[in-house]
Amino acid sequence: MKYILVTGGVISGVGKGVIASSFGTLLKSCGLDVTSIKIDPYINIDAGTFSPYEHGEVYVLDDGAEVDLDLGNYERFLDITLHRDNNITTGKIYKLVIEKERTGEYLGKTVQVVPHITDAIQEWVERVAQTPVQGSSKPQVCIVELGGTIGDIEGMPFVEAFRQFQFRVKRENFCVAHVSLVPLPKATGEPKTKPTQSSVRELRGCGLSPDLIVCRSEKPIGLEVKEKISNFCHVGPDQVICIHDLNSIYHVPLLMEQNGVIEYLNERLQLNIDMSKRTKCLQQWRDLARRTETVRRQVSIAIVGKYTKFTDSYASVVKALQHAALAANRKLELVFIESCQLEEETQQTEPGKYHKEWQKLCESDGILVPGGFGSRGMEGKIRACQWARENRKPLLGICLGLQAAVIEFARSKLGLKDANTTEIDPNTGNALVIDMPEHHTGQLGGTMRLGKRTTIFTDGPSVIRQLYGNPKTVEERHRHRYEVNPKYVPRLEEHGMRFVGTDVDKTRMEIIELSGHPYFVATQYHPEYLSRPLKPSPPFLGLILASVDRLTQYIQRGCRLSPRQLSDASSDEEESVVGLAGATKSLRSLKLPSTPKNGLSNGCNGSSSTSDGEGACGGVNPTNGHE
Repeated sequence: MKYILVTGGVISGVGKGVIASSFGTLLKSCGLDVTSIKIDPYINIDAGTFSPYEHGEVYVLDDGAEVDLDLGNYERFLDITLHRDNNITTGKIYKLVIEKERTGEYLGKTVQVVPHITDAIQEWVERVAQTPVQGSSKPQVCIVELGGTIGDIEGMPFVEAFRQFQFRVKRENFCVAHVSLVPLPKATGEPKTKPTQSSVRELRGCGLSPDLIVCRSEKPIGLEVKEKISNFCHVGPDQVICIHDLNSIYHVPLLMEQNGVIEYLNERLQLNIDMSKRTKCLQQWRDLARRTETVRRQVSIAIVGKYTKFTDSYASVVKALQHAALAANRKLELVFIESCQLEEETQQTEPGKYHKEWQKLCESDGILVPGGFGSRGMEGKIRACQWARENRKPLLGICLGLQAAVIEFARSKLGLKDANTTEIDPNTGNALVIDMPEHHTGQLGGTMRLGKRTTIFTDGPSVIRQLYGNPKTVEERHRHRYEVNPKYVPRLEEHGMRFVGTDVDKTRMEIIELSGHPYFVATQYHPEYLSRPLKPSPPFLGLILASVDRLTQYIQRGCRLSPRQLSDASSDEEESVVGLAGATKSLRSLKLPSTPKNGLSNGCNGSSSTSDGEGACGGVNPTNGHE
């Protein structure tokens, strides 16, 4: 087993997660099986009780573990399935050691940070590194990311553990990559290397010497700076990798490859990579990165959420939207709207903000209402759902977004003005959303309905089922403590809200659709967790396609994108094509004779169709329509 430890210096949030994921991507592209471990030095057992403003979103794994969002990066980049133990926290380690002490496993000895805590860390890493994350094959390389920055007091036991670990697994099986910031002060206009020098000195003082120094900077830095870092940090110039801010994170593995990272790791860790096959490495990533640069047509999606001041609060949602937009050949424009700004109270207190946020919502092509907890901003989410329903604007609701859509529908269509969720109003007369007692034990951590669960589709036509490929069931990840009250379901369905997906017992509502709406879909589960760059999540793809008026055509083609949808024709050109299709449809409705009196045949009508949904002249087949 080979280990790559990724540490950080100068500041947190410098990009260790993407760098660690990129290391894995490079090695996986060379045919190696890769796994990842994220170490978070905080004392919490897991990330489940965090506010999104603390560390960003809480990511959920198949087994129900609530973990740091960096594990989402690992899964998306490497297309693997991680497990609960792939996230190590100080809380987990101390809990393990204390439980061993209580059962007498230390034979009455004094339990100390060294060796008991450090040994527990090393044993945990070795055990998890052997766990398969894709199929049944054991990983060959384990990427370990140490959260925080070198010098943090809470991270010191982990640094000491890896100082010992390098001798435990031998030098040829262990290397360190240190990610540091090279700031560019506006006052001087030149990059400063002193913070990196200090950070590396701190790391060396802890007994770890970096094999690679990854320098993060706002702009590309020159050879002079690389050589300076090389001289003062005791590494070769080829061991200093400069990663500046890029348009897309998909460029990061490619930039690292250009800097010779694969060659260095192959030699340093004795990976025995067949370098003659390098030309085929990362081809899919090159194509993906190229598409992010060449796409021109935009689609605007409004995210109506409660934590929009910190974009990492919706990291997986944003990534899933990007995946879907790229698949539909659209450039994503995100509009973050604070849901509490849409409420009547804001209209009274801050009318300027109120009207500004509503204008942003109205001008968007589609709306997404993500999950959340608590009462703040709930009425704003409900009003956004109402506006989308009444104005036929494409909408995707997730978790709390589904609950908001159901409450709004009950208030507007069923006349239940006091309809609410017991999370906000426990004494409401019409509890449309109720808590699940078996998952609400009074202890908040890890007590929700978590992890991958099966959703069964009901009989009858369903847009979301078609987007999934018409399966009988689908498995998605969940994270919720409240559900739709089943006793109101028949009344809701009588008025046009269709519950097209349920759990295996058919008592919990999983998916809703609205009859007669271009795209009004909401899910109780979180489809964003299983979205991948090359395999976008179907609900998100449906939202993007509906937002650009291409969903009907996509479904009619058997859920395949047409060549025109995949091309990057300008919007003006596309409008002319749609206009031609509409004109052709109008002419056919007049039932004109197929052959004009002058004997000349109509070029478009006289030619056979070249492909599904497209006429020989490049127009869209009127039978598919663009309503």
